[in-house]
Amino acid sequence: MLTLFLVAATTAVLTYSLVARHMEKRDAALAVRRLAPRVIGPSAAAGRPRLIEAATGVRGRLTAQLMDRLRLKQKAGRILETADLKWGPAGLLHRCVTMFLAGFGAVTLVSGNSLPVAALAAGCVTAGLPLAYARHKARKRVMEFEAQFPDCLEFISRSMRAGHAYSVAIEMAHREFSEPVAGEFRRVFEEQNLGQPLEIVLRKLALRVPSMDVQFFVSAVLLQKRTGGNLAELLDKLAQLIRERFKLRARVRAVSAQGLMSGRILAAIPLAVAVLMFVVNPSYARFFIDDPMGHELLGAALGLQGIGYMIIRKIVTFEV
Repeated sequence: MLTLFLVAATTAVLTYSLVARHMEKRDAALAVRRLAPRVIGPSAAAGRPRLIEAATGVRGRLTAQLMDRLRLKQKAGRILETADLKWGPAGLLHRCVTMFLAGFGAVTLVSGNSLPVAALAAGCVTAGLPLAYARHKARKRVMEFEAQFPDCLEFISRSMRAGHAYSVAIEMAHREFSEPVAGEFRRVFEEQNLGQPLEIVLRKLALRVPSMDVQFFVSAVLLQKRTGGNLAELLDKLAQLIRERFKLRARVRAVSAQGLMSGRILAAIPLAVAVLMFVVNPSYARFFIDDPMGHELLGAALGLQGIGYMIIRKIVTFEV
């Protein structure tokens, strides 16, 4: 049974990889023939457009179409764009499938295919690791952006008071600050410099950086563009408002830290008791592994424990 599963999984992955690679090469060659300039001589190889070179790096055409049909491509793309990961939606799905096969195969090998439910659960857990990593990195990047954002707004305000235009102040900001502020404002400047309207550019920034502070900034700039006013003074007040929000958020975190720690301790107690039972009386604890009724009780206990922890976390989490 195990050998059959491994052979089937390996064959499916290799077949999919070969078919996808063949289709990507065919599409890339067709695009190059259509868009590449007709140059005769040694310079013909150098006439390959850079846009085509970038397009040939896109992989996972079949997977991307599948995610597009399931309406998951756009959401996954936003998470990866916020996290600044170059995987692409198809690459994220490939990693999830690979981790699922790795987790399922590892538990199957260790248990000798005697615990199919545990192997399936392990596969589901490991399949979510790439997505969890992308979400964690996106959340961390947004927090780093928010930490630098007030200083960046004040820098833009001072640049405008010195006589620079708004677009020039954005360009100076991406040169003076570090990532992730530098990368996002560099993209804003380049998109606007290429001819995109300011409203579209700022709304795309708000999508890439899902933060309330960025929403305030976008709304303020667009409102000033429509109604007029002193944008430099508006940005100074916005930077002051963001700093006050940081102070209030820190106070709320300090007050709710005890409740959050209590929830973590309560969630860890059953796990510690289970480990202690396996050490002290393994024959008694193996009921949850060997007996089908034990499987049901263990699943119900884990589910209720997870629900309780999420309720506690929801209670002690406040949006500021």
